Amino acid sequence: MGTEPDSAAAPARAATGVLAATCVSAFVVNANTSAVSILLPAISEDTGASLATLQWAVTGYSLVGAAVIVTSGVLGDIFGRRRIFLGGLLLFVVSCVLIALANGAGLVIAGRAVQGAAGSTILACGLSLLSAGISGETQMRSVSLWGAASAAGAAAGPLLGGVLVDVTGWQGLFWIDAGIAAACVPLTLRAVHESRDPSRPRSIDIAGTILVAAVLAPLVFAVTKGADWGWLSAPTLVCLAVSVASLVGFVLVENRVRAPLIDLALLRNRYLVGSSAAILVVAGCINAIMYVCSLYFQNPDALGMTPLEAGFATLPAAAGIVVTAPLITPLVDRLSARKVIAGGFGIATAAFAALAFVHASWQYAAFVVPLIVLAVGIGLANGPSSSVATACVTEDQVGAASGISNMGRYVGAAVLTAVTAALFNSVRLHQNAAGAATADALASGFSRAAVGLALFCAFGIALALLVGRIRPPGPLPAAHYAAAGSHTVPARAVTGSAEPANGAES
Repeated sequence: MGTEPDSAAAPARAATGVLAATCVSAFVVNANTSAVSILLPAISEDTGASLATLQWAVTGYSLVGAAVIVTSGVLGDIFGRRRIFLGGLLLFVVSCVLIALANGAGLVIAGRAVQGAAGSTILACGLSLLSAGISGETQMRSVSLWGAASAAGAAAGPLLGGVLVDVTGWQGLFWIDAGIAAACVPLTLRAVHESRDPSRPRSIDIAGTILVAAVLAPLVFAVTKGADWGWLSAPTLVCLAVSVASLVGFVLVENRVRAPLIDLALLRNRYLVGSSAAILVVAGCINAIMYVCSLYFQNPDALGMTPLEAGFATLPAAAGIVVTAPLITPLVDRLSARKVIAGGFGIATAAFAALAFVHASWQYAAFVVPLIVLAVGIGLANGPSSSVATACVTEDQVGAASGISNMGRYVGAAVLTAVTAALFNSVRLHQNAAGAATADALASGFSRAAVGLALFCAFGIALALLVGRIRPPGPLPAAHYAAAGSHTVPARAVTGSAEPANGAES
């Protein structure tokens, strides 16, 4: 008799344990990711590396994340989601220690590359554990909390990074993150049950994973160094040729392997292609502008903020996203996903256009309204795009569609950050060489970067037309839109051993 309450309480305790482990780890991963841009000036000063070099600490993270995000989810399905999740946690701890002990740019960049693999694994398998370990309405609430934890981490990261630079030095963020991730290991061992997908083919598309990296790395290197090398120089053309050849090889491999990394047949779905491309633009634009803002705000010849002040300066953007989140579901129900996505990109384009008028005389107050408007626009475009990506396919294709859209999120962050950083630095150096004052050169670089991002957002409006007038079968739960604020998740609940969708960082 006395065992019945304990038996009834066991599932609740298990659900709480899964939720705690996945939400805490998602918060830490996203906070770490968004904080790094704030830390770059301090890392540059400490290591003597240029900011242009340290940009690879941001881009490298996203490149590796894009390459392994789908594979990590597959590994979890085959070998056990808890086991791979624990591997991601341990790898994250190792990467944090490596970065904290680094005395040069090489180790920082290498550590961030390892961290990209660890972070994407934690997010992919964490969401899978939630989907497989919790069912019914509790699952939807849990996914909503997981999405909220991810968004909260992304919003809090710059502020936490700014605080820690002043209190502990830039290394403090990584020591603290290592400690929290390490604490999640025993929690996961004690509270999370193992799960896997016995129906999943046990073959792993390693070649596809390598070829994704081979497509992206030379491409990013070409757009980053092209201005210095010359756009028609041999090194630039070789990088582009390697990228194109790798893309061809990827298509050939995916058409032949038993369990491809990406189901190429899904790329004939214009709703999925349009929404995934929109996700790519969203992730790229928000990561790129935060990178440029961090450098501009902290540069002594621009706004001259401390890291803490720069962290506080990002709060209006975070507030814009928070305010937008509850509006997404009713707007989509009333207007359709296509109109909300197009409207969001239109608002973001206007905000970037306003930032294109930046002048050396601008004080921080002039940036506040454009940043808030930008965050509102990005939030409106992101939520419905994430939802459409998994709502436009059949039940058995949700995991694959989620993998495609999440890869797009990482690719966007890597490529657009690299392009924007290269544009910012190229214009700044050109203006300096022409005799312009440093403050004017910095403002010109920021302005040109904003123009480039405005064009990308305008392209997003066109992409919204590809999404069409899709109406998912039945209403999407509000929890889905809440989680979609940072990640792409299944539009339908996933239970048992069914294949879950993978989640990814903004």
